[in-house]
This record gives sequence, C-alpha cells and structure tokens, in this order.
Amino acid sequence: MEMTYLSIMNTIQTADGQEFYDKLNLFMEIHHHLLEDEKPSDYLNKVSDKKIFRMAPFSMLIKLKETMQSPVHHPEGSAWNHTLLVVDEAAARKDESRNQEVFMWAALLHDIGKPDTTRYRKGRITAYDHDREGEALAKEFLAYFSCKEEFTDKVVSLVRYHMHILYVLKDLPFGNSELMREKVDLHELALLGLCDRLGRHNVNRKEEEENITNFLSKLNNMERSGAKIMAKNKDNKGRNNINKKDHQLKTTSLVDENTSNKTENKNKSNTAH
Repeated sequence: MEMTYLSIMNTIQTADGQEFYDKLNLFMEIHHHLLEDEKPSDYLNKVSDKKIFRMAPFSMLIKLKETMQSPVHHPEGSAWNHTLLVVDEAAARKDESRNQEVFMWAALLHDIGKPDTTRYRKGRITAYDHDREGEALAKEFLAYFSCKEEFTDKVVSLVRYHMHILYVLKDLPFGNSELMREKVDLHELALLGLCDRLGRHNVNRKEEEENITNFLSKLNNMERSGAKIMAKNKDNKGRNNINKKDHQLKTTSLVDENTSNKTENKNKSNTAH
C-alpha cells in the first residue's frame, strides 16, 4: 500500500499493522499543532501522557521528562519543560522563518540528545555533546516516518549546530564555524538559538536578543578576517611565484652567459694555435 501524508514525507510503502498507523497519525497531529497552535506545548503536554508516546520513536521525547538540567542555566527544570518553552517561543516567531516546517521540528527536537548525554560531574549537571548525539537521534526519529531527505537534513543540521552560538560567543574550541556556515542557514540558526535562549525561566530577553546579534556580528567579522587572510596569502603566493620566475630567469641568463664565455674563450684558444 502506498500513502503520502505530508509534503515533508516520501510516499510510504508499508504493510505494517495498526500500531504503525497510530504512530503515523500522531506524527501528523504533532506536525499540525506545531504549525498552527499559538502554544503547541498545550497539545504536546496532553499527548505525552498517552501510552503511544512511550513507544519508539516518541520515546526519545518522553525521556526528556526524566532528564534534569543545571538549575543555574535552566531553572525551569527538566529538558522537557525547556523544550516546551522553546517550542512556544518558536511558534510565536515562526513567521520570521524561511522554512516553518523545518524550524518548528528543529525546535521540538533540538535537545533530543540530552537524555543520553546528561551526567552529574562534581556536583554539576552537564550534557556535553548533546548536539552531536541529537544529530543522530533526530535523523532516526524523522527517518521512522519516511521524511524527505532535504527536510531531514535541514532539521538535523539545526539540531547539530544549535550549540555553536555559545561556542562562538564564548570563543570555545568545540565548534567548527566554517562547516556550520556550509551546513545551515545562519538566519534560521540564529532564530532557533534565540528561542532556545528565551525558552528558560527568569531570562533577560533583551540581553539574549543582543547575544544573537553579537553572534551574527562576530561571524561576519570572522568571515571578513578570513577573506583578508586568504587574499594576503594569495598575494604572497603570487609574489613568491614572480620571485621564483625572476630567479629562474636570472639563473638561465647566467648559465647562457657562462656558456657563451666558455665558447668564446675556446674559439680564441683555437685561433691562437
């Protein structure tokens, strides 16, 4: 049987039973509420109590409820609470996005890697590399519903690079700014990053908006600096090539001159005899 449900999905060829179709219907419902609701969190909280939400792949999301975060940076509590706040922020700003479907799913899945990476270290709660782990899990989640490759790649890339905003702002060595520029739309990443930062309790909204502006400004400065370095290196390489050619010409000239002198001396010697 072939079915196509959403524009973000490929045609599904399956003979799976009712359980799969129930999951598929839930996926489509979530998609609808993400794009249409003023506060998608109301629906997500309600549906998360259903038995089906504990089945794969939705179980990746339910784990967020049990995943605690640093009370310093996330006084709202669990990663699930944070995710719901981010999704609501994203819903309020989705008209600013160039691809609302990608943007809203990235908001929902952005911290999906936290349950598997959260650790207690020396009295602190950390989730190092949850962005990398989230990349793989988000791809697995969307693949379950045969989402189109282009859509999946864009969502997954936003999940993968959403922590780069912090890395760039704090000059941390964990990121790859050049690869980030290749993989994501910086406008979309900045918009998601803003929602991520605003999706917390007791947040200074003006300060976080300034942080995103600084992130983009810093990237622009890095790009200009990189372009200048490349231009300088290219200029130096060109000069080195010119100097090398001059040296070769001078060497050739000296060789020719020496050869000519030797020939002339030999001729004189023969004439003398």
